[in-house]
Formats: sequence, structure tokens, C-alpha cells
Amino acid sequence: MITFIICLSLLIIAYFTYGSYLERLAEADDANVTPAIRMEDGVDYIKLPRWRVFLIQLLNIAGTGPIFGAILGACFGPVAFLWITLGCIFFGAMHDYLSGMLILRHDGKSLPEVIGEYLGMGTRAVVRVFSIALLVLVGAVFILSPAQLLSTMVSSVTQQVWVYIILAYYIIATLLPVDKVIGKIYPLFGVALVAMAAGLLVVLLSGEYEIPELTTLHNFQLDPEALPIIPTLFITIACGAISGFHATQSPLMARCVASEKKCKSVFYGSMISEGIIALIWAAIAMAFFHGPAALGEQLSAHGNNAAWAVDVISNTTLGKVGAILALLGVVAAPITSGDTAFRGARLIIADIFSYDQRPILNRMIVCIPLFVIGFGITLVEFGVVWRYFAWANQTLAVFTLWTIYVWLVRRKKNFWVALIPAIVMTFISTYFVFLSPQFMGVTDKLISAPLGVISTIVITFFAYKKAYKNNPK
Repeated sequence: MITFIICLSLLIIAYFTYGSYLERLAEADDANVTPAIRMEDGVDYIKLPRWRVFLIQLLNIAGTGPIFGAILGACFGPVAFLWITLGCIFFGAMHDYLSGMLILRHDGKSLPEVIGEYLGMGTRAVVRVFSIALLVLVGAVFILSPAQLLSTMVSSVTQQVWVYIILAYYIIATLLPVDKVIGKIYPLFGVALVAMAAGLLVVLLSGEYEIPELTTLHNFQLDPEALPIIPTLFITIACGAISGFHATQSPLMARCVASEKKCKSVFYGSMISEGIIALIWAAIAMAFFHGPAALGEQLSAHGNNAAWAVDVISNTTLGKVGAILALLGVVAAPITSGDTAFRGARLIIADIFSYDQRPILNRMIVCIPLFVIGFGITLVEFGVVWRYFAWANQTLAVFTLWTIYVWLVRRKKNFWVALIPAIVMTFISTYFVFLSPQFMGVTDKLISAPLGVISTIVITFFAYKKAYKNNPK
């Protein structure tokens, strides 16, 4: 397990090294009064202790992403370790920390409003619609997936009844002040998510299982032509490496953090933690099923249902305790991400119209249409919804990365930390649009890849012009 140990060590070391460098780059200073203190309103702007904000942020961004995505990504082979590690350190954690600081400096405004400040009002309008659509998709996905799981665990209650129960909870959690439900319950679920991963880490280190080493970049998928490593791996493993959804959740905690120096642990630290969770799940998935090829065969035999793999692995390796943690990790985690997705959509809409969210009636006026649309999406085939959600997730990260790039250029800081990830993810997202059958379906890579390159060049030029407009070199 040399590869696994090296990757795990790099993730931990990165928090204290690269994370600290980014903190200096952002010029985090506790002398700056945060929005939680300056703008306290008893609903969304509420000062919370760092440990609580960290656990809430971790649970908000995690959901089932670092579990399901890592298991499905493990089918590509040990190359998944490489993307999780390097992606998390230089792409995802950087994205989460600098976007979190950027949002904090803009009074905790929602992501589209901050993007508009740097990429222009036209881009802001696009991202407003895109972000709301993504968040409602997230909410719908995380209504349906736990409902499906719960209906199999409790056969006496139908899936549709679980949908109604989860939806009712979402309405309550979204309407209430952040410290009433989210601030009290979510840290407990966050602890369960971490405990589940820690238990599996002990299993891996006990020597009972053999983790494949990164000796080749071979694609172990059953149909590697249909699922090439580039760009599919980068879309499959999102939350464990980089995810645009995270930046939509940052305003929630940017409105609750008490000082700028705490942001490194809240934003960079939570993403590193998620990367570790994803690394552990990718490793245990390959080790438990005796290699990525066998893992792919087993998943294919069970309808590519990652929840099935979680259940089997947890119950076999962790026993009864594992079953309880699996329930919390696979059911509670998506539910908690789902309700904060709807909450994030509410905040974006409120920011667009400068609509006061202190009166509960105003919150209901914004929320009810979102829940109606979300419920409607649950009636669509789950696989269709998930595929578009995954692409939208990474595409939103592209907008955020370019925003960070422009911000750094205008502050005359080291913009390369954002520029390289922005170019890479722009190519991945555009190439996927041209290549994937769910979009344009240009399966000839000699055509789709150059189209992705051309699109990336055009977008890079646009961002460059925005960065240096009225800002001489």
C-alpha cells in the first residue's frame, strides 16, 4: 500500500504547507471583522465556533460525493489515487479556500454575485441561472437517492412516502435559522462521516487487504473506449477532487465564521478531509473486491449501484457498528447536502432581488417554488438527472476558478495557482460536452478533443481580458 500511504501523507502535509501558502496569498488577517459579526441578523449571519463551522462545511460539501464518486472512480484503477490527491490539493482545496475567502471579503454574498464582480454582469446572469439550476438538481438528487435506499431498508414504507418525508424535512431546515437545525444536528452527522472513514482506514492498515499500486495509468473500466480516463475520470470523481457545488455552500459558512484565520481550517481543511475520505473509499473499494477490474464487474452486476458496495463493504469490515455508520453516511449525508443546496438557492435568489430573509414569510415565498421544481425533478429517471448534475458540478467550478484568477491578477498576486486548474477544468468540461453521448456525442476524439482545446483557448482569452481590463500589467 505504498501508493496509498504516500497519497494520504501528501494530503495531510498539504494542509500545513500549501494551505498556509494560500492563507498568506489571501492575506488572511483577524483584524478584519467578518460578516458574522458585522452583519449579524439571527437567521443566516450568526457567529458559530470553528469546530462547528468546520463539521457543517464538511457535511455540506461531502454528501455521498466522496463515497459514491470514489467507488465509481476506483473502477478506472490506481490512477484514481493520483487525481484525488493532486486534484484535492491543487484544484479543489485551493478552489474552496480562495473562493471562501473571496466570498467572505464580499460580505458572504452568494457565488453568482461575487462572480459578477470579476467576470462581468453577463456572466453573473448566466451563473445565477446555472447555480440555481445546479442547486435544485442537487436537492432533487439528494431527495431521491436516500429515498431509494430507505425504501429498501424499510420495506414497509414506499419510496414515494420517503420522498415526502425528506421533502418535509428540507422545508423545515431551509426555513429555520442556521443555528436551529443545521448548527445543532449536522456536526453529529459530520462526526459519523469521519468515524466511518477512520474505521475503514484502520481496516486498510491492519494488513487484511491488498491495495493496488500505481504502477500503470491503464484504464481498468470494463469498456475503456466508452469511459476514457480523460475526461470521464475527472467528471466521475468530483467531490473528492474539485466540485463547483462547494463554492455555492461557502456563503453559508462565510456568514458564520468568526475570524479570517479560521478560514483555512474551515474551507481548505474541510476539502482536504473530503479528499482523505475519498482516498480511503477508493482504496477499500479496490482492495475489498480484489482489484479495479473485479470491482467494475461486481458494480455492473448490481446496476452500478455504489450504495450496494457501501453496504457490503461496511457490514463486512465494520460489523453492526459499520451498518449504523453506513446508514448515517449513505442516507444522512445526502439529505444534509440536499437541504443546504435548497438553502443556498434561497440565498442566491434573495441576493438577486435584495429580498430581506429575516421574516419567515419571505423565506417561504422564495422556498416553496424551489421545492415544487425539485419534487418535479424526482419524477425523472435518476440516472439522467445524475449525469447532468455531475457535469454541471464541474462546469460551475470552471466559473469559480476563473473568478479566482481574475481576483489574484487584480491584486497582483500569484495567479498561477488558479490559472492552471482553470485551464485544465475548462478543457475537461468542454471536451466532455463534445464527446459525451448525453450532450453532443462527437465520439471521434480527433474532432471532439480539438473542439475542447479551441473552446478552452477562447474562454482563457475572455478571462485574460477581464483580468487586465483597467488593470495594467
